[in-house]
Amino acid sequence: MTKKTIDEKLNEELLLEAEDILAEFEHPEDVEVVEVEVLSSGKERGLTPRVEVESNSATGDLNADYEYVRDNLYNLVERGNEALEGIISLAKEMEHPRAYEVASGLIKSVTDTTMELMKIQKELQIMKGEKPSGNTTTHNNLYVGSTAELQAMLKGKDLK
Repeated sequence: MTKKTIDEKLNEELLLEAEDILAEFEHPEDVEVVEVEVLSSGKERGLTPRVEVESNSATGDLNADYEYVRDNLYNLVERGNEALEGIISLAKEMEHPRAYEVASGLIKSVTDTTMELMKIQKELQIMKGEKPSGNTTTHNNLYVGSTAELQAMLKGKDLK
């Protein structure tokens, strides 16, 4: 029994597959057809389904637009987090600088998308005419006088 080289093994396998392909092509009636279900909707891939939103900019359907944008941004952040986990594990395995560069770019993208969520919240409040949360009062105090007068005032003495 002689040992076959890798080239001989490959040629033998490829020739067998080529013969099968040629036989299927020459006699298509003998070929068994297998139906394959194609997953075309986003639901099967774990994406949120597309929602059709009817929005009219003239009437200002602000709440529907806000909900639509918010849902899309949440979806993007979730997908980004999942992709980030994969990229980081790949970067650890590969230990290649480019993989870490891609991971840092994805971190920035996810961070930017998260910040967009905060921005649309604030913009919605402004559009609705609501007062944004937080302290918005600014007090500016101005002292007019010399340094000696200021020090005397702080010490509680009067200069005359």
